[in-house]
Amino acid sequence: MEAILHGITSGKIKNVTPRVVISSKPNVPGLEKAKKLGIPIEVISNSDTGWQYDKNIVTILKDHQVKPQEGLVCLAGYMRILSPEFINLFKMKILNIHPSLLPSFPGLHAQRQALEYGVKVTGCTVHFVDEGIDTGPIIAQSVVHVEDNDTEESLSNKILHKEHELYVDSVKLFAEGILLTRKRWVSSSHDF
Repeated sequence: MEAILHGITSGKIKNVTPRVVISSKPNVPGLEKAKKLGIPIEVISNSDTGWQYDKNIVTILKDHQVKPQEGLVCLAGYMRILSPEFINLFKMKILNIHPSLLPSFPGLHAQRQALEYGVKVTGCTVHFVDEGIDTGPIIAQSVVHVEDNDTEESLSNKILHKEHELYVDSVKLFAEGILLTRKRWVSSSHDF
């Protein structure tokens, strides 16, 4: 989240105004960072699940002028599964970043999965969110080499550095309106 906000404030990402940062947990560092940048923050810490929970998000987004027709929802450290109703409302307007080269190692503990499998490369993926777990159309990927002495922590740190760059670049492409999709293929208008 902080990398995206910095990309906007630095001018790398144009045509995007951050409207609100929403968290399911109070007192997380991201909320304080957003507040310091003057971005409204909201916390939804109730025990609702599924669409009952997501309706709260929709209300907050609408209150902050984030509309399905022209808004963008960026997930960063968001560890809840979005309801089908929310995904359909914001179809192809929700981005997520995942610490693996999808479709390999979806879900939790992707770095641990990569190490246990013995891969030589892994990385990160920015994708549109669909109703599956880390199964949405891929926007961009970045590769990280796995060294013999990597631990889950060291690998996570290497991937995190790449995630910051890749997510900013992907939001920039979305904001420029040049992402095109054909079935599962996503590319910039320059590639088709």
